[in-house]
Amino acid sequence: MNNNKIRILFLLQKARINKQNKCPIRCRLTFNYKRREFATGQFINPSNWYSKLQQTKPPNDDNNNINTQLSLIKSKINKAFLLLQVKELDFDVDDIYNQFIGKSTTAEKTLLEAFDYHINRMQKLVDIDVKQVSVEKYNQSLVHVKAFLKFKYSKNDYLLKDLKLQFLYDFEYYLKTEKKFMPNTVYKTTQRLRRVVRVSVGAEYLVKDPFILHKASKPKKQVIYLSEPELKALEKHEFSQERLQHVKDMFVFCCYTGLGYQEMSSLEAKHIIKGFDGNLWVEMIRQKTDKKISIPLLPKALELMEKYAEGTPKEFKRFPTISNQKFNSYLKEISAILGIEKNLTHHIARKTFATTVLLFNNVPMEIVSELLGHSNMNITQSHYGKVVQKKVSDAIHKLYKK
Repeated sequence: MNNNKIRILFLLQKARINKQNKCPIRCRLTFNYKRREFATGQFINPSNWYSKLQQTKPPNDDNNNINTQLSLIKSKINKAFLLLQVKELDFDVDDIYNQFIGKSTTAEKTLLEAFDYHINRMQKLVDIDVKQVSVEKYNQSLVHVKAFLKFKYSKNDYLLKDLKLQFLYDFEYYLKTEKKFMPNTVYKTTQRLRRVVRVSVGAEYLVKDPFILHKASKPKKQVIYLSEPELKALEKHEFSQERLQHVKDMFVFCCYTGLGYQEMSSLEAKHIIKGFDGNLWVEMIRQKTDKKISIPLLPKALELMEKYAEGTPKEFKRFPTISNQKFNSYLKEISAILGIEKNLTHHIARKTFATTVLLFNNVPMEIVSELLGHSNMNITQSHYGKVVQKKVSDAIHKLYKK
């Protein structure tokens, strides 16, 4: 916030005296050692100007009208100055002038306004070509940007015109060191900020993208999954606490179906169909990709569905309701009890399905991709390519021993 005072000075442009022996009165704004001059639209005989009082003399109708107009100009400038101060943003003398004349400029647009603009547009596209979860992720990124502004600059907002490449570097550093985010989360959060800035350029809030020189490659994610012994140990363990037993059952179910949290939570009897092979399958739309998935129900998954159904899987209602946050919290308790030294989350069940249940049992990559509901094979290969390499390596080592 700028606490410096503004100076308003009226002065005569004596070099431009007209035929009526009058010259223009100009207004000079001085703020932070910078000036901005503009015409007031008022003219006066130089001999009638009292510079010290910034008024005309002697009192008459014409001079009184000029004094009134100058007083109004001064009042409006002070009001513009106060409005900019209330925003608690940095501004300069040009911003004061633009606020005074009521001109909406790019200088007045802020980063949070740009986020709101983009999020509001996304919200209107939900169920057209945008997922609600995508809107929520931008809202989440906005929370991180607000926290960063407080931490780094002690500000509630930031002018778009002041954005520099260093801002993005500092934001990345903050996410890594203060928030302790994993590389992939840092990458996605900064990419959303970059997207908002690019949209601002398109909306003409910015002349150019200040982050255009930023280079960031998407980090390779390490695939964490339960090995076969870990999965079997989890299956066999019975928990005395009902909440842990429920979470264990749901997690194991997803280890044998690959369902994501949203699909697991919304699974009902209507999603269980009899397939072309005469066996029961799960058939539903995957929320993240809007792609239809068809997954055969393996014996272990069928067993767990029957446990939570009033009879057969076709009479299955729903798994117990539990938030994703609570689910992951209980998984940490489960891993501690069983001595599993991995940061268990619901998503690891999906990865266990892809690796331990499918790939390590010689299911081809293209079928794994289809069962996971990936939008294309490249996603599957980028995630599980190293798993296949490990499988090849293990097979080669067995040959060495022969």
